[in-house]
This record gives sequence, C-alpha cells and structure tokens, in this order.
Amino acid sequence: MSIFQKTIKISPKPRGFHLITKEIEDTLSSFPDASQGILHIFLKHTSASLSINENADPSVREDMEAFFCDTVDDKSYYIHTYEGADDIPAHIKSSLLGNSLNIPITDGKMNLGIWQGVYLGEHRDHGGGRTLVLTMQY
Repeated sequence: MSIFQKTIKISPKPRGFHLITKEIEDTLSSFPDASQGILHIFLKHTSASLSINENADPSVREDMEAFFCDTVDDKSYYIHTYEGADDIPAHIKSSLLGNSLNIPITDGKMNLGIWQGVYLGEHRDHGGGRTLVLTMQY
C-alpha cells in the first residue's frame, strides 16, 4: 500500500457553493501511480465545508445557499459573533456539511457519478483562500 499527499490552495470565493472538482482533478495528475485507490480530501477550515452534489445546473448551488442561510443565519440567541454576524452560522454550516470527503479513484480519475461534482461551501462573507489536503491511498 502506498500513500501520497499534497496540499493545495483554493482561491478566495464569495459566500456560496462553488464547484472545485477541476482543481482537485488537476492535482490528481501529479500523484504517482494513482490509477486506482481512495482519495481523501480534507478542508483545513471551520467556516467552510465540502460536499458532493449536482455539477451541471448552477441553480442547485443557489438553492443550497438559500436553504442553509434560511436554516442557520440570523438567530438572536447566537453568542459567538466575534468576527461578525456570519461567524457562528459559518461554523454550524461547516459542522452540518462536514470538512472531508472520500472518493474512489478509477483509471486515475475521481469515480464520481455523471452529475456529481465536489462543492466548496464558503460560509463567510469574506472567507479568503482555503486549504485542502489531498491524500491518495493505493
């Protein structure tokens, strides 16, 4: 069994859900002998998230953002608002959605369904760049 790991930086994104599948695919090509295995993707942040969902229709990403904002934002009982009104809502969204994914690799590519893509959920108004650790086990 072999393990290869690489850290990548995702450029700053506005609040919302963003497809980052291509950035991850571009990195996979640098993994030696990565024809099949498991890719673990870990996001090193507490106010953003990772998920897999629709990769074709951008209205899905808009609806996802609307749902999570409606569900989590602007609660009068929040205490942790040191960095602004989006502080604790971002942490809650990150906990609900998660910060890691495991994806099978087949023939050197992520073995996603035809309509699946990797989402970065940016839950802060000004979150900045995000760091991912990609670990390939094969």
